[in-house]
This record gives sequence, structure tokens and C-alpha cells, in this order.
Amino acid sequence: MIVVAVIAVLASLAYYNYSRYAFRARRADGREILLRLAAAEERSFTNQNAYTTDIAGVPPGGLGLDATSSGGHYTVTVTWGTSGDPNTFVLTAKPVAGDVQSNDACAWLRIDNVGNKTWTGNTTNGSCW
Repeated sequence: MIVVAVIAVLASLAYYNYSRYAFRARRADGREILLRLAAAEERSFTNQNAYTTDIAGVPPGGLGLDATSSGGHYTVTVTWGTSGDPNTFVLTAKPVAGDVQSNDACAWLRIDNVGNKTWTGNTTNGSCW
């Protein structure tokens, strides 16, 4: 009986550590799409002298990209900065509702036009960025 109890404790610790690792691994999916869309926004700014809020629209008015990450764990929205200025943008990656990643401690990931990287949750499971 003691052996079974020890195995149960070890299994619960292993599952906990694996789930924390899995959150960090899937978080890379959100970071990747944010960086890819930020680069596309910079190309748009170079060509149009303004950022766009249209991710899926055909260039030159939009970016022509998918707003869902390649792993399907995040969706991205883009807004102009706090002043509504088309010379600034904020990209926000939100975990897909109902996806296991929606329980991640970092919650939403953000990047803006000057490269500020933020998140809305906490960093209890490694660095969010």
C-alpha cells in the first residue's frame, strides 16, 4: 500500500510539472504569431506610411494573414494605440476560448509598435515573453 501511495504522489508531481511545461511550450505559439504580425505591420507602415487594423485583408490595405496562430492556441487582434493614432498599433494574442491554453498564468500576450512586450496575467510559470 505504501508503494502505491508513493507512486501516486510521484505521478501527481510529474503531471503538474508536465502541464506547466506544456503551457510554456504552447505560449511560444502566441509569441510567434505576434512577432510575425508585428513584422507585417512594419512592412505595411513602410509601404502605406500607416499601420493597419485589418489582419486578414488583402494588401495594401490589410496584411493578408491569418489571425489564428499556427498551433490554433491563440487568436490575435490589432488596434491602433491608445490615442487612436494610425501611426501606432497594439497586437494582442488571446488564448482561444475553451482551449487548454486559456488556463495559462500569463493570459493575454501583447506587443506594440515600439516593441514593448507585455502580458495581462502573472509570471508564476516562467517568463511570459
